[in-house]
Amino acid sequence: MLEQITYYSIFGKPLIMYLGILTFLSLVSTITIIVLNKKGYKIDFKWHPRFAILTLILATIHGLLGILNFL
Repeated sequence: MLEQITYYSIFGKPLIMYLGILTFLSLVSTITIIVLNKKGYKIDFKWHPRFAILTLILATIHGLLGILNFL
């Protein structure tokens, strides 16, 4: 059953690929907030923990789908 969810096709590509891309973009966004704040741009710090939590959630789902697919 998990294989059906993991490889659910969206525009011809599996769901797990899109989750990986979203996870990477979320990670880059989390890092970018801190880097830009250090360079003098004013981005409210409340966004950093929000993106960090989003990254953890997406990475957990992405990892679980990848691992559970082989059980």
